[in-house]
Amino acid sequence: MYPRRAIVWFRQDLRLHDNEALTEALSSADEIVPVFVFDERIFKGKTHFFGFPKTGRFRAQFIIESIHDLREALREKGSDLLVRVGKPEEAVFALAKEVRSSWVFCNRERTHEEVLAQDALEKNLWSIGQEMRFSRGKLLYYTADLPFPIQHTPDTFSQFRKEVERAVPVRDPLPAPEKLPPVSLRLDAGEIPSLSDFRHVDIEPDPRSSFILKGGESEALQRLHYFVWESGLAAQLKDERDKVAGADYATKLSPWLAHGCLSPKLVFHELKRYEAETGLNDIGHWMLLSLLRRDFFRFMAKKHGNRIFQRRGIHGDADTGGADDWELLQSWIEGTTGLPFVDANMRELSHTGFLSNRGRLNVASYLVNDLKVNWQMGAEYFESVLADYDVASNWGNWNVVAGVGSDPREHCCLNVLAQAQRYDPHGDYVKLWLPELKGLPPDKVHQQHVSYY
Repeated sequence: MYPRRAIVWFRQDLRLHDNEALTEALSSADEIVPVFVFDERIFKGKTHFFGFPKTGRFRAQFIIESIHDLREALREKGSDLLVRVGKPEEAVFALAKEVRSSWVFCNRERTHEEVLAQDALEKNLWSIGQEMRFSRGKLLYYTADLPFPIQHTPDTFSQFRKEVERAVPVRDPLPAPEKLPPVSLRLDAGEIPSLSDFRHVDIEPDPRSSFILKGGESEALQRLHYFVWESGLAAQLKDERDKVAGADYATKLSPWLAHGCLSPKLVFHELKRYEAETGLNDIGHWMLLSLLRRDFFRFMAKKHGNRIFQRRGIHGDADTGGADDWELLQSWIEGTTGLPFVDANMRELSHTGFLSNRGRLNVASYLVNDLKVNWQMGAEYFESVLADYDVASNWGNWNVVAGVGSDPREHCCLNVLAQAQRYDPHGDYVKLWLPELKGLPPDKVHQQHVSYY
C-alpha cells in the first residue's frame, strides 16, 4: 500500500513558520514533497505593457537566496526542497505523477498571472484524480474572520481599517514544524539557478547602501528580532519611519514580507509582546497600519481584478492624461531629471533595488504629476526593479498616486521640493547618491533644473 503523499508547492510563502499550506499537508499526509518552481515567465519574461525585464536582478537574487535558505531549513528538519525551472502547471504536475501524490497544497494567490498558473495546475491535476488544496498565507487577517465578504470590502482604507480593527483579532501564527517526514523515494532535488541563468550579471553591493538585503527566513527572523528586541528601534518607529537614509529608519521588513519569508502575524504579535514586556503603549500602531494596508490592497486586487492594472483604474472613469513618453521616463529612471531629490532616490533604486517609502511616494508623484508620464510606466518599472515587489501593494500604491484607485480622494500629489527640504534638510542624502553636488552648500542642494555635467 502506497503512503499518502502530499506535494507542498511553495510560492510566495518561503518560510516554515506560520505556513498554513505546510501545516495542513502535514496533518493530511504520511509523506511531504516540498517543491519550488522558478517560473520561466516570471524570471525570464517581460512586463505586460512596456516590456521591462519582469524580474530584475535584485529581486531574482533575493529569491535565489531565499530558496537556498528554505532548502537548508527543510534539510535540517529531515526533508528537502525540490527545485524546478519551467512552468509550475507543468513541473508540479509532472512531479505529482512521479510521486503518485494525492494532493498539492499551496497558498492561493489572487492576481491574474498567478491565478492562471494555479488554475492550469488544478485542471491538470483533475485529469489524474488529484486535488489542489488552497490556503491563504500572505495576510495579517484571515478572510473568514472579516466582518464582510471580500466582494463587499470597503473601497476606502479608512473605512476598511475602522471595520477590521475594532472587530477582528489577529490570529496567532502557526509554529514551524519540529520535524518533517522523509520521502521513501529517490527524487532529483534539482539545482538552484544562479543569476546568470536568468541573464543577470552578479551583484556587487553598493558601498553607499546602508542596508544590504539578503533573502531567506533566517535573515527575516534576525532582522525582526534586531528591530524589536536588540536595538530598541521599535519604540522610535513613529518618529523615524519617514526618513530616507540609514539602516534603521524603518523596519526594512518589506522584502521578506513580500516573498513570504516572514509572516505578518508574527510581526504583529512580536510587537504586541514587546509592548506587554516593556509597558510601552502603541508601539505596534504604525507597523499595524502598514500591515493593514498590505491586506487592503490585496483585497482590492481580489475585488476589482485586472482593473488595478488598467490606465483608467478601478472605476474606469478617471482620465489620468499621462503620456507614454519614453524620453522623460528614461531621465526619471536614470536619475537625470534635474531635480536632485528625485534623482538621488532613483539612483539608489537602480543601484540597490530598494527605496524608502517616502522616496517612493515622491518619485512616483513627480513622474505622474510633474512630468505627466503615464503612471503604468512607473508601476511596471517598479515591478521590474524592486527587490520587495508585491503585485497588489505596488499597483495599489500607484493607483493612489495616479488618482485611479478605489478612493480617488486619496490622489497623492506632493510638492517634491518641499518634501526634499523637510526630509533631507542638509542635503546629505542627495549628496550621497549625487556626488556631483557634494560641493554645494545645504541651501543650494534642493532646487530645480540642476545640470550634473
